[in-house]
Amino acid sequence: MKHFLLFLSIALSFAAGSALAQPKIVNAVRIGNRIDVTIGDQFFTSYRFEEDEKYPFFFPVNGPKSGGSVTSMRNGTYPHHSSLFFGCDRVNDGNYWQEGLERGRIVSIGASVTQTGGEKAVIVDECIWKRPDADAPIKDKRTITISAPIPGLYILDFDIEMEMLIDVTIQKTNHSLFSARIAEDLTVRQGGTMVNSNGDKGEKETFGTPSPWMDYYGVRKTGTEGIAILQHPSSRWYPSRWFTRDYGFMSPTPMYWPGNDQEIHMNKGEIVKLRYRVLVHEGDTKQAGIAKLFDAYCKE
Repeated sequence: MKHFLLFLSIALSFAAGSALAQPKIVNAVRIGNRIDVTIGDQFFTSYRFEEDEKYPFFFPVNGPKSGGSVTSMRNGTYPHHSSLFFGCDRVNDGNYWQEGLERGRIVSIGASVTQTGGEKAVIVDECIWKRPDADAPIKDKRTITISAPIPGLYILDFDIEMEMLIDVTIQKTNHSLFSARIAEDLTVRQGGTMVNSNGDKGEKETFGTPSPWMDYYGVRKTGTEGIAILQHPSSRWYPSRWFTRDYGFMSPTPMYWPGNDQEIHMNKGEIVKLRYRVLVHEGDTKQAGIAKLFDAYCKE
């Protein structure tokens, strides 16, 4: 009898452990001009595309440990930083990054949920880059896949195709493409850590350095938590140099280091493909296994 009870206890413990390791169910639902995403029974994020916004963005982006956002929204000093977003300044003299809708906007024209209720949710959107009295320079199609494959890890995969609707010139700018504004309590200024694939840390070491990925994490009352951005090797400009700030900002930013002519030119009809993976994780870089997760991403 004792042996049977011991076996039953071990079996139940194993079953419980296996259940915990199973991917969580991810649900996404459109509510007006946003799409809300839940992972298991927890709210994770919203994809927001309101008509008065500069561009679509994700906020909040809640961590798996604390349930609080690992990103932050606009403030008085940097009103153009909207959590997790994609945009660009100085595109054919338009501004698709900073405040002022008349300077340029990235307008969602077709956000929808194409998959939900399983191990992943998929959001697709088509966006037009437009401003008054000027031809739209770019149309982008984005597919965002959200999953939670293991405990303590949420993943957002961004697959973006930018089509040049006319000849496009992007002048040198530090405001370009995929970016994350970090929650204040995770920033280097507040004791957090920003580290790249080379082990370089902080703004002084990471700014302008090419790297496949960057991780930003800090200690909260509930434990250590962070957010990493990975660039897929198939992306144009891989591996981009990073624009980083100790106050809580990171972006692989090719347009700030455009080359000798200080501009990037793309012809009408040209397609630029970009892939990013965002890891919202428990633990520090090593505990979360960011390097191994990047290696796995490279094989996809």
